[in-house]
Amino acid sequence: MTALSTFRPVHIGRLSATAALYLQASIVVALLAGSSAPTPLYAVYQTEWGFSPITTTVVFGIYAIAVLAALLTVGSLSDHIGRRPVLLAALAVQAPIMLVFATAHGVPELMFARIAQGLSTGASIGAVGEGMLDLDRVKGTTLNAVGPMTGTATGALLSGLFIEFLPAPTHLVYVVLFATFIVQGLGVLLMRESSSARPGALASLRIQFGMPENVRRHVLVAIPALVAVWSLAGFYGSLGPTLVRLLSGSESFVLAGLSLFALAGSAAVTVLVFRNSQPRALMLAGMLALIVGVGITLVAISLSSAVILFVGGVVAGAGFGGGFQGSIRTVVPLVAPHERAGVLSLMYVVSYLAMG
Repeated sequence: MTALSTFRPVHIGRLSATAALYLQASIVVALLAGSSAPTPLYAVYQTEWGFSPITTTVVFGIYAIAVLAALLTVGSLSDHIGRRPVLLAALAVQAPIMLVFATAHGVPELMFARIAQGLSTGASIGAVGEGMLDLDRVKGTTLNAVGPMTGTATGALLSGLFIEFLPAPTHLVYVVLFATFIVQGLGVLLMRESSSARPGALASLRIQFGMPENVRRHVLVAIPALVAVWSLAGFYGSLGPTLVRLLSGSESFVLAGLSLFALAGSAAVTVLVFRNSQPRALMLAGMLALIVGVGITLVAISLSSAVILFVGGVVAGAGFGGGFQGSIRTVVPLVAPHERAGVLSLMYVVSYLAMG
């Protein structure tokens, strides 16, 4: 009994902190890749199922509303029950949802899948973001900034490539994502918990909004920027491929995926390159780039030029990355820790409603 009392189990295969950091970064990329993977497929669904572009926007918008609902309710749950349980639950939902996408035969299944996908993404994105910060504050901050945009860009492009060059265009990309989420779930099982459990889990589900007096002016300046950048992201994410087809006359799904890839990829590069810039200057420069990018897009439409459209997408993407990061960084550092959740909730509401 004395010998047994001194025995400590050996955790075989436990991930190092570095491995856990990059595993969680890959989860962010995969979650957002899954959200953008249907983008090049909307035209296929529209042809096969005979629905209108309005239905496409509803399918896209319902995802944004679901993400927002989860962010506002269970977004901080991992602070109380730990990062691993939230990530495991989210991946346990994401994996089968990919199979729902793969076997969908109509709009109702697509709507259900998008809602469930949005809820699980919104529930986990905060946990994985905080988990990376737990492990490495510097690298975690950078990965949090570029991960979502990288995932959005990657999902759209890979989906287009899968559809164009591989069999079973409405199935294979989702099967690959299904396998990815399963492998990531196994990886999370091998992770050490990076956050101690603490009371208040039920109270954390209460939606908090706030605009302290000292940041009110900064929030009011940031809100138009948030509306502008996220509205454009919603447009590219839902109707970008249709616009590419109209201007190019091509049925290429790679080109369709490139529309969102150009926007999100440019945004990710902008955030990475200018991560140390002054927030207010970055926000204003982002707004200028956004205006120029949209202007180029209007020129592309008038000239029926897909090449100019992609140029406009890259410039607007730089505006998206700079405008969003500049807006957040202009406000958040000024907010007291106990008021941060309320202010961020307000900014998320503005962003996701604009996107939806």
